Amino acid sequence: MDAGRAAGLLRWLEGEPADVADLAAQVAVTAVQRHGTTVCYGDHARRRRLLEFDRHETLLAALRWHDTTLAEARVRLPDRSWLLIEPHADFGASWGFSDRLWHADSIGAGGEALTLFEALDWANVDRIPTLAEPARLPAGAGATALNVIAALAGDQGRSVLRYSGPYPTEQLFITLLESFRYDPTTADPLAAFERGELDWHPAPHERVFTREGACVHLRERVEKVVWRAHAYHRPDVQGVGRYAPYRVRDVAGHVVCSLWALGTAVEDTLTLTNEGDVVGIVESLPPPPERGPIAGEVADGIGAIVAAVSAPPLAAAIRAAAHRLTLTWAPLHGELANVNGDTVCVSSRLRARLAVSLESSSDDARRDVALAMLTEVALLLGDVLRARAQASVAELSEPEQRALLETPAPDADTARAITAAVAALAARA
Repeated sequence: MDAGRAAGLLRWLEGEPADVADLAAQVAVTAVQRHGTTVCYGDHARRRRLLEFDRHETLLAALRWHDTTLAEARVRLPDRSWLLIEPHADFGASWGFSDRLWHADSIGAGGEALTLFEALDWANVDRIPTLAEPARLPAGAGATALNVIAALAGDQGRSVLRYSGPYPTEQLFITLLESFRYDPTTADPLAAFERGELDWHPAPHERVFTREGACVHLRERVEKVVWRAHAYHRPDVQGVGRYAPYRVRDVAGHVVCSLWALGTAVEDTLTLTNEGDVVGIVESLPPPPERGPIAGEVADGIGAIVAAVSAPPLAAAIRAAAHRLTLTWAPLHGELANVNGDTVCVSSRLRARLAVSLESSSDDARRDVALAMLTEVALLLGDVLRARAQASVAELSEPEQRALLETPAPDADTARAITAAVAALAARA
């Protein structure tokens, strides 16, 4: 590496811990990617990735190697905290050796141990590993770790990886789409994924941290934006639709981040160029100021919907978690729902849209509108309820967990709960 580039790296690393800054001396070659990411390698074959910087010179990742063995990796998360990967940190899981994930506020901090995952040979990545406790990860950490795996596999010339673990969930499938592309010749990719037979091709995204505080993911286009604690997604990736209430969309030559519900934009929050630079922070009109309780039947209906589309062993715990919720309409800025313990505030913008839709509708149409709103809120709260249900099941004894997996508790009257919730929404909006 020439002296000018070396001096530039040292400048970019000013203020970083010594054990990160000294990686600059190991850099043999650098590469600049499509959207301006600078990747520094410790070898001319470009197999030992050491440092990553975005186009604004923000440090994204620092990896330390002992010869060809990864000693540790530190990767910036969307909220600017850090995810640490500790290889071969434990032994005893069903798969043998495990790597450990840590979370720290800064790159130099020790942080908090999060969970374990199936150990990888990081110099020869050959699979997508099983993660022990996904619910323990902070927002964006799973996608960030998978992007590291995809990037290293790509560096190593690995064209295909598979996930053969015990948890081939739809959520994992959707998350993998952010850093991989599945084999397009597969007739039913989700079914193949569930069987552990889907080929994934590494296709890592680049990240840009803007001066305004957004974290932007790019491949051929802006695919995801993390802004003010919310992740905005495209509603489709590689032809696969996803629920995207915080949505990235193209409008008049720009990329717009919007709150999306009932088939339309409820509020725009951020406008960017197609390259991910912030054009402007959108100042929307204030939300309707009204506050008011939402009938308890609605919480039970939400639980019924979420349970119906989740793993059967979680159904009873999901419905119990939903039953404990207290729902209210409230004026919210930049979000559709806010969860604080068992209190959930739902945006008054949604209530206003519901009220308008109900005004001149027939009884059947009113029920359809109320069902659409109930489903919308259930989808908004689904991940929270599933996480709480998983935590509840984890507290059971091993025999109780085994019994639940083998013979899930019979579901309650789903249709009755949903019907009562729809009637309550239609009557009180």
